[in-house]
Amino acid sequence: MNIEEALVVLDTFLEHGLSDVQEIIFRQAWEGQTYPDIAESCGYDANYIKDVGSKLWKLLSQAFGEEVTKSNFRSVLRRRSLRLALPTQNNVLSEKVQIPTGLRQSQSTSKVKDVIPGSSLVIEKQQDRQTPVLNSDLLEIPGGSVPLNSFFYIERPPIEERAYTEINKSGSLIRIKAPSKMGKTSLMHRILAHAKQTGVHTVQIGLQRADSQVFTSLEKFLRWFCANVTRQLNLEIRLDDYWDEDIGSKVSCTLYLQEYLLEKIEAPVVLALDEVNRIFEYPEISRDFLPLLRSWYEDASELDIWQKLRLVVVHATEAYIPLDIHQSPFNVGLPIKLPEFSLEQMQELAVRHGLDWAKGEKGLEKLAPLLAMIGGHPYLVRLALYNLGNQTVSLEQLLQEAPTIAGIYSNYLRHHLANLQEHPELATALKRVVTSPTSVQLEAIAAYKLESMGLVKLEGNQAMSSCELYQLYFREQLA
Repeated sequence: MNIEEALVVLDTFLEHGLSDVQEIIFRQAWEGQTYPDIAESCGYDANYIKDVGSKLWKLLSQAFGEEVTKSNFRSVLRRRSLRLALPTQNNVLSEKVQIPTGLRQSQSTSKVKDVIPGSSLVIEKQQDRQTPVLNSDLLEIPGGSVPLNSFFYIERPPIEERAYTEINKSGSLIRIKAPSKMGKTSLMHRILAHAKQTGVHTVQIGLQRADSQVFTSLEKFLRWFCANVTRQLNLEIRLDDYWDEDIGSKVSCTLYLQEYLLEKIEAPVVLALDEVNRIFEYPEISRDFLPLLRSWYEDASELDIWQKLRLVVVHATEAYIPLDIHQSPFNVGLPIKLPEFSLEQMQELAVRHGLDWAKGEKGLEKLAPLLAMIGGHPYLVRLALYNLGNQTVSLEQLLQEAPTIAGIYSNYLRHHLANLQEHPELATALKRVVTSPTSVQLEAIAAYKLESMGLVKLEGNQAMSSCELYQLYFREQLA
């Protein structure tokens, strides 16, 4: 019995089939993978994978009427397949359509034949004609990057396709800009996954993971940077062979990449830099490092070796340090500014959360006040729909309590408030915004920092509150 035949057996016993996550766990457990291995390969939290796996074996135990575990499920399925007397050549077995992430399907009379890869089984599938409804037990708790195979990732066309096309080009540079929790890292991971499928190396440097001491000097930062890139390429760290204080850190770093790393690897490498805005707070580093990125991008037009390097730069706001326009990496390459969700995208995500009332024109009308309150901010939208999908709160109650300490956003808002209280100049600037009936002009650095937090939107030199939620909450808290 192979894995595809095992899945057919499951579908004859399970009314609703497996969810995407359950199938991933089932397939990789069939290959002998552990929960940590499965979590690492698909981008999920290990505890989440273990929890879903435990529920999967309980589900199968109920379906088969005997105890099923991660260690015995293969033998159980083999016994069941013998009892079913599975056909082996050109016979037809009725199978429900498998639909993503724990979705229930309606009955339909339309059928289509399909052949299981690697097997002689011919499957007659029921085609679902209705919008699937999610099993609320499988809702994902919002927070952090959206897993690569998540059913809850909403594309924002044509952004993804443009990024995938660009990253395939030699010497390319992609700049992803958006405030906090807007989906920058989720998109970056998908770009890296797409690139990996083409056979290139991928390296991800998260600047938020760097120790504070890394930012004490340009030399420490560049050595930390080079060491991280080297380790992810599985090469020996040879910094001292190329570092020369007489020629300086920037030249040493450039030679290390050019003469060692790029020469050593055969395939191109996609280097993704996440949370680049962190170095904006260290002008002595950012004034040198940002132009260095620009120089590597420009070197690709003159030197073939640099065409092997493709850059993805992720940042929350514009640089608020003075940079020569000809040295800034923020005005070259493909710029991607992530927008908020539209009302239609919010509706699509609501339906994926099993909210039947969100369907159709009436659903759009019901969701419109939510969009007005939270402005289509992806994290705020997902947090709302997660709670609505779990029926822990009604839409009316959610909207009424949203800007209060009793609402679902209280922890999120309190986190922002604590940051503002640590930076009185930002609190003062935001107070001006939320108490003004019109947009206001702010000092540049304060405006950029508030924008990176997602609290304000900038139009030219004018700032306004990002959404009604912030306007109401901070008007009260900063009074």
